[in-house]
Amino acid sequence: MGRNTRKRRTPLATKVIAGAAALAIGGGGLVWANFYASAHEENGGHNATKSGQVRVATINCPDVGQKLTKVPRKARWGVARELARLDRQITDAYTRLAETRQAQAGDANYVDNAILGPLKDKRVATLDRININIKRAGGQERDLNRFARCQGVPAEQPADGDGGQDGGGQNDGGQNDGGQNDGGQDGGGQDGGQNGGGQDNGGQAGNGPVADDFIRIEDVQPGTRNLPNGLPANGDTGSTGSFTTVCGTNENALRNSDNVIVAPGVSNGAQHQHDYVGNQANNAFASDEDLANGDTSCQNQGDRSSYFWPVLRIQDGTQDIDQGQPGGGQDGNVGKIVAPTAAELKFVGNRTSDVVAMPRALRIITGDAKAFTNGLNNANTAWSCTGFEDRQVTDKYPICPEGSGVVRTTSFQSCWDGQNTDSANHRTHVAFVGGDGACPNGFQAIPQLQVRLVYDNIPAPQIDNGQLVNPYAVDTFPEQLHKPITDHNDFINFFDEDLMNEMVECINSGRDCQ
Repeated sequence: MGRNTRKRRTPLATKVIAGAAALAIGGGGLVWANFYASAHEENGGHNATKSGQVRVATINCPDVGQKLTKVPRKARWGVARELARLDRQITDAYTRLAETRQAQAGDANYVDNAILGPLKDKRVATLDRININIKRAGGQERDLNRFARCQGVPAEQPADGDGGQDGGGQNDGGQNDGGQNDGGQDGGGQDGGQNGGGQDNGGQAGNGPVADDFIRIEDVQPGTRNLPNGLPANGDTGSTGSFTTVCGTNENALRNSDNVIVAPGVSNGAQHQHDYVGNQANNAFASDEDLANGDTSCQNQGDRSSYFWPVLRIQDGTQDIDQGQPGGGQDGNVGKIVAPTAAELKFVGNRTSDVVAMPRALRIITGDAKAFTNGLNNANTAWSCTGFEDRQVTDKYPICPEGSGVVRTTSFQSCWDGQNTDSANHRTHVAFVGGDGACPNGFQAIPQLQVRLVYDNIPAPQIDNGQLVNPYAVDTFPEQLHKPITDHNDFINFFDEDLMNEMVECINSGRDCQ
């Protein structure tokens, strides 16, 4: 089953500044720099790019995988392995960035010469191998080396979608090669504590979250959500029914840090842990046949689909069993994993038409695990609290009042190109509905998966004089700084044919089925 950690089966305004202290996480396998301070601190915004004192908070690299919309099928496995290698190279460079704050303080060119330069050289070699894979499979060579250069950036949310894919992930766009400018602040600060407190507010592992990543849900205006993706496809017209599948809340504690969609055959390809419900055979090495024959946690055994999302952790000073493991402490994901107390999986219809059956093995990724550096074009997050679900936030974690639980909701792409169960960048074979509820030309409506996760087991974080105590955060790639905008969700369809047809009939006839 891969490396399961438990066999039991804006306005976007989160600017932070860099300081010089490092924090060693016991058992985590890495030393992370605790280099965050709230932009709300007095004089927090001065000397933004002072040449001799630049602090680079994270690394921004073009997301090559999102730009490769056309890859021969025979090359996809090899290309996926090389893309995972690019991700690991970024992680290694980020780790070095975090461990060398003192050297950076004394040398304005240190980051360029000692971190970004070597990273570019490694990326060039890997991009060359991607081209070799594509050419051997009969594809056309591309000028991928223009994506080799990365930049150091201050830890702030991108103001617009200059990265990722255009049009919510349906076009061959991508992150601008230029990225953002090197920047930062004069830093200072002291070591952060194991409880996510400390002067620099850098979370338990020193790479987030920070106080500015949180907001009291009462301070969110009702009806607000500032992302175009993930619109509910259903309404009072068209196909108005629904189909609910009950698959539990991962009581088996099935988790691993693989991603069989993006990085098949690569151990720890996600570099963060996923909760799995439904199919119990999901790991990096699972074939379609493995999944089709796998056990399922769903009550209806005809649903062997795989539903998975990054775990949430409470950074209260405790560690989980993966504290020294890949995907856990070795990749900056620390704290106690909490499973949802409720996981509602519902499929709904389309406002303008009937829906058609999903094909077997259809893969859909919604949201973007790299949205902090990629930009917002593929982001699809909705955070809220029970009793306040008319108030949703995308770039903040909600602080819920007593008696209210954290809620994550996701509405998947619900338009299919009618031909492909996946695409080279795992985006272009599916699409979101438009504002009128209709699918783009050439796409047809399929049942829209809506996932609602509730966590009644997360204590409200405290912010005391700008200091964050006991935060919670979604698992991420290390350089994404545990930002809430990086939340994402994954689905692989393995309903049997009869049950899928029953779903379609329920939805098109306007009935609510379970």
